[in-house]
Amino acid sequence: KAINDFVLGCKNDGIWDAIKACCILAGARTTNGALVPLVGDAPDPYNFDLVDDTDYDRKTGLKGDGSTKYLNSNRNNNADPQNSQHLFARVSTVGDNTRAYLGAGGAEAGASFIGVGAAVLLTRSRSATAITGPNLTTATNVGLSRASASEYSTRCVGIANVIAQASTTPVVGDIYVFQRNAALPLTANARLAFYSIGESLDLAALDTRVSDLITAIGAAIP
Repeated sequence: KAINDFVLGCKNDGIWDAIKACCILAGARTTNGALVPLVGDAPDPYNFDLVDDTDYDRKTGLKGDGSTKYLNSNRNNNADPQNSQHLFARVSTVGDNTRAYLGAGGAEAGASFIGVGAAVLLTRSRSATAITGPNLTTATNVGLSRASASEYSTRCVGIANVIAQASTTPVVGDIYVFQRNAALPLTANARLAFYSIGESLDLAALDTRVSDLITAIGAAIP
């Protein structure tokens, strides 16, 4: 019911079609179950425990190790239009300040990623200067959405912001989860319960739907 309500809510909000790759990394009985995609291709897991599920909690999601564990979302950073992209994550446990929740590219123009700690949010920007948002200290939703050539929106800890940075050609490469797909991946030891990748959308609407989803999952599981 929690998942059905989430999907119907996103459709009612007009944001469902913008979600192109998405996993609810919570709720399922096993890690393999949590990797069944809600939308798009299934992610490829690297070095997570898929036998004993020691990295997984049904209420709070999948935990990285800050070293070798990550997911390949199988969604390329250039799969969506240059001026239409969103990245979004539900963070159950905050990782190290210098790590990444998901993304592709490093310190170059056209990269897209969400960082950890003081939230770093960047999408296809002509400038390689990342934007630092509010510090993450507890479970929260964090996301970004670009819907124009001149600026993009961010949302972190319920705080919305608009960043005036022009876009450029996106970095080519699959978007990774728990790290960025780059020479310096910055692998996170955070615990994530949800991720979404796709075209631009209303971040406030997705924020509300994901919060309701994770709350409902937690209430349904003993």
